[in-house]
Amino acid sequence: MRVAIGCDHGGIDLKNTVISVLKELGHDVDDQGCNSTDSVDYPNFAKSVSSLVNDGKCDCGILICGTGIGMSMAANRVPGIRAALCNEMFSAKMSREHNDANILCLGARVIGPGLAAEIVKTWMTSEFAGGRHQRRIDMF
Repeated sequence: MRVAIGCDHGGIDLKNTVISVLKELGHDVDDQGCNSTDSVDYPNFAKSVSSLVNDGKCDCGILICGTGIGMSMAANRVPGIRAALCNEMFSAKMSREHNDANILCLGARVIGPGLAAEIVKTWMTSEFAGGRHQRRIDMF
């Protein structure tokens, strides 16, 4: 699977951890930045990752900022994006199975690297259940 990833200045360390996890799982990673701790505007990275997912150039995306809230809000403004902010594995699993989330958002100042790795593994291995859940997604 090809995964787009992006972060702001608060998410660089966690982004690098997540990239390692994705590669260990055998995924290709399209890193959209940022690559510095200099202050940046997170909506630019949310838009970049969202565009790659919407255009089909990447199968899904992961966005990271300090809390994950800003990235999820910015990504969900893009039509066709279903971004889920997940701080534990159950929400990660359900965001895929019930909501067909195509972008995972993480908060680098909320969760540590070990938990983030488990969330990413869960999210990447969970699949959309379809059925009644598809009807609800079609209502968006």
